[in-house]
Order: sequence, then C-alpha cells, then structure tokens
Amino acid sequence: MNTNGLRRIGGCGLALGWLTSCGRAPSFDILGSFFPAWLVCLALGLVLTVAARWLLSRLHVLIAFPILTYPSLTALFTFALWFALFR
Repeated sequence: MNTNGLRRIGGCGLALGWLTSCGRAPSFDILGSFFPAWLVCLALGLVLTVAARWLLSRLHVLIAFPILTYPSLTALFTFALWFALFR
C-alpha cells in the first residue's frame, strides 16, 4: 500500500472520530437548571484557590509571583476536580 492509501485511511478514521458524539454531556442539576460540569468545576476551583490563599496568608508564606501562582492553582484545582468526578 502506498502512502496515499495510508493517508486516506488515516483521514477517514480521523473524520469518523470527529463525527461521533457524546452519549450525554456531563452536567449538574442545580435548583432545576442544568449547568455544564466544567463550569461547576471552575467555580469549585476558584473557591479552593481562595481557601488556599487564605491558608497561605495565615501561615505567613510569601508568594514570589502571585499573578502566576493563583491562576495556576485555579487551573490545577479545576482539572483535579474534573478528573476526580468524570474519570
């Protein structure tokens, strides 16, 4: 089989992968409204980041680059919650 045939087969497989859909979108029912799971995980990640900032300030830990640290903590907590809930 030449390289054109392999590309064609690989392209068809990639197209079929993109055309498949999810069985259901992960969402939470909060007071009768459905919210996407990523939004709930982001909100909880922000709450955990604020709690971590409070704890670090109570322990008198000096953060060298807070403009990089706190968004990184938010992303870490958000992805950790996502993988813990929907793995």
